[in-house]
Amino acid sequence: MGRREKALDPTEGPVQRLAHDLRQLRDEAGSPAYRELAHRTGYSAPTLSEAAAGRKFPSLPVTLAYVRACGGDEEEWAQRWQVAADAHAQQSAHGDDEAAPYRGLSRYGTGDQHLFFGRQPEVERLARMIAQHRFVALVGASGSGKSSLLRAGLAPELQRSARDFQLRGISICTPGPDPVHALRSLLALPGQDGKETILLVDQFEELFTLCQDPQERGEFIELLLTAQAEKSSLRVLIAVRADFYGHCADHQALANAMNKAHLLISAMSPDRLREAIIKPAHQAGLLVERSVTDQILEEVTSEPGGLPLMSHTLLEVWRRRTGRRLTLAAYEAIGGIRGAVAHTAESVFTGLTPEQAGAARAMLLRLVSPGEGSLDTRRPVPLAEIQVSEAQAAVLEQLILARLLTIDDDRVELAHEALISAWPRLNGWVDEERERLHLHRRLTEAARTWKILGEDSGALYRGVLLSVARTEFTTSKNEPTGTLNDLEAEFLTASIAEHDRVAVEVARTARRMQILMNLIMVLVASGLSIWVMWFFSREHP
Repeated sequence: MGRREKALDPTEGPVQRLAHDLRQLRDEAGSPAYRELAHRTGYSAPTLSEAAAGRKFPSLPVTLAYVRACGGDEEEWAQRWQVAADAHAQQSAHGDDEAAPYRGLSRYGTGDQHLFFGRQPEVERLARMIAQHRFVALVGASGSGKSSLLRAGLAPELQRSARDFQLRGISICTPGPDPVHALRSLLALPGQDGKETILLVDQFEELFTLCQDPQERGEFIELLLTAQAEKSSLRVLIAVRADFYGHCADHQALANAMNKAHLLISAMSPDRLREAIIKPAHQAGLLVERSVTDQILEEVTSEPGGLPLMSHTLLEVWRRRTGRRLTLAAYEAIGGIRGAVAHTAESVFTGLTPEQAGAARAMLLRLVSPGEGSLDTRRPVPLAEIQVSEAQAAVLEQLILARLLTIDDDRVELAHEALISAWPRLNGWVDEERERLHLHRRLTEAARTWKILGEDSGALYRGVLLSVARTEFTTSKNEPTGTLNDLEAEFLTASIAEHDRVAVEVARTARRMQILMNLIMVLVASGLSIWVMWFFSREHP
């Protein structure tokens, strides 16, 4: 005899209500065992049982399989599932998660200092370095928590303790594809009042992964280095990923500045990791079972860049908390550190329709910059580049609600690079399309440059670049594939049209030259014949 299911209160929320209704349907079908339902559907018994457990929202395919096995009306239940999904999404966006003591894959923000623990020695050291030096570098591996350290740790500390200089304000930016444009507006601040501005440049590696113009890259660095001038009212801290440290050496002045003041952060010690696990929960009036803490420490200590994975795991455990306790049972249910990100991402992906799944793949790959001799990185893009269709809008919303993507000032990006390596499906897509992604990135930049130059035909693809792009990004009918957005498709179409126009012109010119050559040959032959006849007429009068 199977274990009795835990009672559900359908008024607690859309997840519980849907699970309650599924149980009722099964009761009306004669309460078949989940093993029997599994035999009828092809899904495992635990998967079907979880759909009616009321702990998490089930995907549409699993829900319909459950309904089909119990003899329910699939069309009616698809509508009921959608109503419940909308209510669940709204609740997730505006409700319970706002009280979460962990931020998942998202970085901790300037308003999260009350939840940020474990990096106080680094925070205090950086604050002292900024007081003593006008240019400071923070270096650390991906996933070491640099972004959170700047926002939730350093920025509030500087606001509290700027004793050695008068602070006008703190600005935080990332380079992005147009670093100089973004920086000029931040530097256009009033001066000559004795006060100083601190500029925190996060994700400095974007200068090498997103900015394609070496001249603009150099100009951005020079603007930052003006902070070293004697009468400057600017202090700068850059945070750069450790595997891009060598790129900084290509600019001598930048290397010299970094050598004077930089901090290399290492992995957190077990004691400080324990702080980062337990203290945010205490702030929210919660308890973390010791076995959960021990298990996380065992996995994170040996996991490079494991902080975002740890935070995401704790968020998922918090969502499955029992009363005020974060339990080992919840931790094991999500597969621990390694399984948590993949579990969340896969749950979202398998709940998509085939059309949405295709849109999700295209969208996620556009948000990855494949490494060339380095790790793959996330690629923030303007929302306009994704060109959100109806299907993509639904996908985007679900990925944001699951905290797998973030959107800020109309810019979309992966919540963390850990998603690329921790989710096998996305990692496989990137490996499968690595070369094609490199070609797509170059095409995107070329199309953008072409537009900036007023659609100058001189900026269009030609030769080998065009030949490769046609092979990869057009159909058998020579039309752009659906992976390209409107600008990219317009650029490639214009490149093909220009190539064809030039080819026709060349062919026309070649035909004219051939006709001219033929005419010249006829004239030469005629002239030669006349000359021969004249010559022989003189020799033999």
